[in-house]
Amino acid sequence: MSDAETRSPEPRWPALVAILAVGVLNLVVPEQLTIGPGWAVLAVVAAFSLPTVIFHQIGRRRLNEAFAYMGLSVITAALVGSLTLLVTRLPEHKDPPVELLRAAAALWVANILVFASWYWRLDGGGPNERDKRAVHVDGAFLFPQMMMDRALKEQMGEEFWSPGFVDYLFLAFNTSTAFSPTDVPVLSRWAKVMMIIQSLISLTTVALLAARAVNIL
Repeated sequence: MSDAETRSPEPRWPALVAILAVGVLNLVVPEQLTIGPGWAVLAVVAAFSLPTVIFHQIGRRRLNEAFAYMGLSVITAALVGSLTLLVTRLPEHKDPPVELLRAAAALWVANILVFASWYWRLDGGGPNERDKRAVHVDGAFLFPQMMMDRALKEQMGEEFWSPGFVDYLFLAFNTSTAFSPTDVPVLSRWAKVMMIIQSLISLTTVALLAARAVNIL
């Protein structure tokens, strides 16, 4: 039996929960700050998630990835649209401070989940490609486990280590809080660009939260 056969496939449910959670967070955002009805994002994401799961189960990799990318594109567009509306409406003072704070907080959390999903879906060719390899040794991010020698990995029981969704969620959380990848260096240009965008979104929402908090006080 090969090493690739020894390692179990990566579970997909954490990524599914994350994108559905983004849809739920969109319901928290006041409708004047969403593109279309608040429930629309959750409905569209759920509609794309079902075939994504089915095609993964039956081994239709291309269709699995196509529907996954469409679902991620929807939640990304919703995030950017809501943030744009939030920024443009802020100087007009049309919305109650409590609603603005609730929207900014929901968008900040959604930002983490959206970019964690993109990193998970794109790094190393995505989860389908990572499942084919015995161990993750090459990708857009340099995780600490990738720098360990084989003997140490075996000693720690990590000889078949590959990043899961939680690893990318941790990376995205650090990017939104520390505005840097902390313990995971970024190697590829596409990942650097995406992390710049994520940090800008996080900085914008945090600045809005701070500004409204000062006004409320």
